[in-house]
Amino acid sequence: MPSEVTVAHPQTEPLRTLTLEEQTLLEQTARSRSEGAARVGRARALLAVAQGATFSEAAARAGFRSARAVSELVRRFHREGFQAVAGRHGGGPAVAYGPAAQERILREFQRPPDREQDGTATWSLKTLQRALRQAPDGLPAVSTFTIFETLHRAGYSCQERRTWCHTGTALRKRKRKDGTTEVVSVTDPQAEQKRGRSRKATL
Repeated sequence: MPSEVTVAHPQTEPLRTLTLEEQTLLEQTARSRSEGAARVGRARALLAVAQGATFSEAAARAGFRSARAVSELVRRFHREGFQAVAGRHGGGPAVAYGPAAQERILREFQRPPDREQDGTATWSLKTLQRALRQAPDGLPAVSTFTIFETLHRAGYSCQERRTWCHTGTALRKRKRKDGTTEVVSVTDPQAEQKRGRSRKATL
């Protein structure tokens, strides 16, 4: 009998270059122990493709049934963004996050984290999610995807050190005259103009 030949699924729509925010959220989701297995698998598949794997290789790494499933995920990601990773609601009452919940997320984000209580000196998506879920008046079912979208819409972006600042603003260490260091906020006056161009290109 002739040996079986495996034909690789053609990558007709390659994955576009990920932004720093997308890379951060995908990596955190891929490592998460609290996210659902389906979300973790989708994140791992997209990361594998972003790192140069073929659709077939990404399917094997992420536990997908076929390369075609990865191809469809890539197309959905281009069309829907992180909603493609979050997936569709699987039944039961959907958790709705309106203006009040988004305001609660921003209020928590704007609170300086307590190193002992929050376990961090700067917020990340995961530490912010943990704080919001544990707070008495928080959001016990909030996902990192909802937090990401809320921060992004409010004009915040992820910096090179995986911390979040308002777009055009970055935290920098500077040396004082007495030899000590301080953290200062540096703002790019053309940030909004650049952000507008960036958004148009991404869309």
